[in-house]
Amino acid sequence: MPYSTIVSAETLKQHIDDPHWIVFDCRFALDDTERGRRDYQQSHISGAYYAHLDEDLSAPRRQDTGRHPLPGIEQFSAWLAGHGVGDHEQVVAYDDVGGAFAARLWWMLRWLGHTAAAVLDGGWQRWTDDGYPANSDVRPSTRRAFTPRPDRSRWLDINELVDAMNTDAVVVIDARAATRFAGDVEPVDPVAGHIPGSKNLYHMTNLGEDRRFQSAETLRTRFTALFPGHDAGAVVHSCGSGVSACHNLLAMEIAGLSGSKLYPGSWSEWITDPERPIAMGRD
Repeated sequence: MPYSTIVSAETLKQHIDDPHWIVFDCRFALDDTERGRRDYQQSHISGAYYAHLDEDLSAPRRQDTGRHPLPGIEQFSAWLAGHGVGDHEQVVAYDDVGGAFAARLWWMLRWLGHTAAAVLDGGWQRWTDDGYPANSDVRPSTRRAFTPRPDRSRWLDINELVDAMNTDAVVVIDARAATRFAGDVEPVDPVAGHIPGSKNLYHMTNLGEDRRFQSAETLRTRFTALFPGHDAGAVVHSCGSGVSACHNLLAMEIAGLSGSKLYPGSWSEWITDPERPIAMGRD
């Protein structure tokens, strides 16, 4: 049975030598974009390949886009195929920040129709705390045929988002920390604040003290409180650049709230046009 949301360290350990389980290390840091690669080169889950947020999981930024635009379908599909991902492989992604970067890869696979994709619950810390195998070896990859089946309904571009907001057809949930959402601080983007009318649910609050996802029931209660009168399909997830928003989307899937969408451009694209309105504060 394929895993389509999260997978435990114990389960991954049982399949670590299975050639049809492909593992990606997604460690990354916005303030040091090579730190994740250095950490990977030093030690990673045995057999894992490295996925760089800027180089592999994003297209180059343009003046009118957010910081991490979606890559081209052909380019990303070729990258997956070159790392052994075919149509029937189980993919597992992990990082060391609770799954924020790993969830980006998880969502991108689902966008292209590959549902056998999961995030390692508890991430790198859980794996090493449990004493499972890690090394610095890079396993040779076996190219497989990957067939992309992109589902355009999984995300909204800026124009679609604005149109939907104008008719109250969507509820935007912002995954950034409360201080960034409120505009109290902005360590990454040149303008502080949030999309008017959006709700805030910091993605790290999806996790318990052990860095693993909270129960489906707990997550369901937290999220449904943000969109009364709407179903999950009306929810659009945003953040700074379309990365940690995927963590909230994953949490909703764990909760059984399927059908929400991603706004990949997120705040960093919203502010490229000075005519777009900006809201401040927590309300």
